[in-house]
Amino acid sequence: MARRDASELADRLGRQAEAVCRHHLSNGHRQGNYWQVGDVRNAAGRSMFVRLHDTPKGPAGKWTDAATGEHGDLLDIIRESLGLIDFADVAQEARTFLSLPHPEPEPTSRRGLAPAPSGSPEAARRLIAMTQPITGTIVQTYLRRRGIALLHGTGNLRFHPRCYYKPDDGPTETWPAMIAAVTDLAGKITGAHRTWLAPDGSDKAPIDTPRKAMGDLLGNAVRIGAPGSVMAAGEGIETMLSLRQVLPDMAMAPALSAAHLAAILFPPTLRRLYIVRDDDPAGDGARDMLIERANAEGIEAIPLSPAFGDFNEDLRRLGIDALRAGVRVQLAPEDVARFMDVAA
Repeated sequence: MARRDASELADRLGRQAEAVCRHHLSNGHRQGNYWQVGDVRNAAGRSMFVRLHDTPKGPAGKWTDAATGEHGDLLDIIRESLGLIDFADVAQEARTFLSLPHPEPEPTSRRGLAPAPSGSPEAARRLIAMTQPITGTIVQTYLRRRGIALLHGTGNLRFHPRCYYKPDDGPTETWPAMIAAVTDLAGKITGAHRTWLAPDGSDKAPIDTPRKAMGDLLGNAVRIGAPGSVMAAGEGIETMLSLRQVLPDMAMAPALSAAHLAAILFPPTLRRLYIVRDDDPAGDGARDMLIERANAEGIEAIPLSPAFGDFNEDLRRLGIDALRAGVRVQLAPEDVARFMDVAA
């Protein structure tokens, strides 16, 4: 990458310096106009300072470790905190980060950050701010074990290594988790969905309720890819990611439940909506309600039905070729040419 391109990426990251620090230096905290942490590899401590705003002393994003004398910019933080080697990977992670919706900087007071109400959109935003990209984590392992390998455009899926889980009775536990950012049509984070995982990523965690949502979900969704005139909406994250294995360039919107699917808001550019239904009565009701709402707004609505309970079950039991064939016959002809992955 040309030096000018690297400088431009660093400048763009500097405009969101606090958000970068909250993602990649989650063991630190804000101290005045700086982010304070142990070192560039996200150790706990107080020796490293990241400038959060432009000042006469230098631009936002510049940092210095008083203990070691190391210094650099936000690209260095991304590289070191994620253990990346090739600069191409650093640049890709920076571009992915810049494409994400980010919460506004959180208000502070003399006593520090006020607690966010449990389950609120603010609590969801704070949770997401403590996550990291899924690349190389057990979230990637979990999804691959479910047949899901294509993960481009999934910046709203994140990884938390120790996410709190509160059983109905008993002490709070911590488990690794896949965290999905729920956003509105403008890209603002309104909620989060947690899928707690087994430590090796082999399956969901062995707990009573391995999936929970929080925040404002009504009308919103986990957005995968940028919607244009065509998109698909359904319930589950894994279901929609399974469909995207054979429709890799179609935007997907998991709404997380049948009730929320029925109420999902339509992007203003949308002209055709594929409704991915789960094979159960709740899925049928959501489909019928969504067809009625879409038609009332002049949007063509086409249901997509799995052979089994959902498209992830189809992918795992039948394989990708059978999934591709089953989806192809349900698409509008022009969308087969535009979106269908025809690779063998």
